[in-house]
Amino acid sequence: MLIEIDHHVGVPIYLQIIRQVRQQIMTNGLKEGEQIEPVRDLAARLKVNPMTVSKAYSFLEAEGLVERRRGVGLFVARVEEKKKGIIQRQMLGDVVARTVVTALQLRVSEDEVIELFKKHFRAHKSGVRRGKWQTAIR
Repeated sequence: MLIEIDHHVGVPIYLQIIRQVRQQIMTNGLKEGEQIEPVRDLAARLKVNPMTVSKAYSFLEAEGLVERRRGVGLFVARVEEKKKGIIQRQMLGDVVARTVVTALQLRVSEDEVIELFKKHFRAHKSGVRRGKWQTAIR
């Protein structure tokens, strides 16, 4: 499980963990039935308090993305396609909202943002098709 913590972004560590695990589940980086790294192991690797990881995992469990198997650990839950689509749209909406705020702060016009988006979308889409792009999950 690839997770990177940035102590300088002002986002609580537990939220960074939630977002990254959620993204890996939504992009099939973590597949249904796959075991999630134990709390103590992830906490030690990230050098954070185990309670922080436990809190993140509890939110993911409440969201229905992971399930606890008593005495065994946490596993990626089965997520219905409809729910998966809703979560994916919410995740994308969050990214777009941050992008819009940045564009407004930079005084970039709506038309310029749309053209820039289309340019990058096409470039990445064609790169993915040819297998040239690797996506880093953050």
